[in-house]
Amino acid sequence: MAVPKHKTSKSKRDKRRTHKKIDAPEVGTCPECGEAKLPHHACPECGEYKGKSVIATDDD
Repeated sequence: MAVPKHKTSKSKRDKRRTHKKIDAPEVGTCPECGEAKLPHHACPECGEYKGKSVIATDDD
């Protein structure tokens, strides 16, 4: 079994981990109601997607 010959320094370890961060999701606005929504998803507030009502809401 392979065993490290020397201790990996904190600097070397952290440089290797720089690309493992998690980015915040991109958030856009709904063109119908103006609320925040994820791209390529139906709006959770009004239920619209690409100008069509795809989710029935209580307001309808």
